[in-house]
Amino acid sequence: MITLLVLANAGFYAWTHGHLSALGFAPSEQREPERLQAQIQPETMHLLNAPEPQKPASEPAAEPPAPATTPAEAARAAPAGPTAPTTPPAPAVPTEPLLPPTSCWYAKGFTTAQIEPLEKRLLDLALPKGSWRIQEVRSGGRWVVYMGRYNDELMDKKKEELKELKVEFRTLNDPPLGPGLALGTFSTEAAAEQGLSNVARKGVRSARVAKDREETVTHTLRLSEITAEEREAVLRLGPEFLAGKSLQPCG
Repeated sequence: MITLLVLANAGFYAWTHGHLSALGFAPSEQREPERLQAQIQPETMHLLNAPEPQKPASEPAAEPPAPATTPAEAARAAPAGPTAPTTPPAPAVPTEPLLPPTSCWYAKGFTTAQIEPLEKRLLDLALPKGSWRIQEVRSGGRWVVYMGRYNDELMDKKKEELKELKVEFRTLNDPPLGPGLALGTFSTEAAAEQGLSNVARKGVRSARVAKDREETVTHTLRLSEITAEEREAVLRLGPEFLAGKSLQPCG
């Protein structure tokens, strides 16, 4: 039975493929020429699921499409426009070194004979220019309307007389006018003469004008801007040049 099936299949295969056409057993061909003639541009037809043709190796592969970008990304990616030239930084100004603090000191009452050697020593110290100076102080003469000289008993009597005449007075104890009484003190002799006339009208008869003090000239050393070290250098000059005067802080 199996042998018959194998022989039948082999014969069918030979018949359908035209191997028995020489023996007159060929299958009939079915042709429809009218359908072929009715086709319109058959070369444009292609299979939907047909595999894509392979591209030649020499043809460069197409670049992948660029990814889509947002407007903000495009703005960041865009080349920046021309920027304004930057101003160069100003050169650094050198700062001045901090100077030590200074203070003001003075000493007064120097005579002309005392101030001359002191001035020479100050120049030797080479203190900064303008940090010290010497001022001349002139004191004019002084005049008084004077009564005296009296012993104690007569002094008491004259004081009682002046009180009765309502004339003001002060006691002078130091020579050359003491012990005596001053009925007024004046900076000029002419003013003292006028004062004498005033007390005379009140009944004073024994008074006169006398010079209480001669005109004097003294000197003041003023250290206006010196450091603590410079002040110590001045003090080291000692009593020989400072004449026993002490440095006092300015007002």
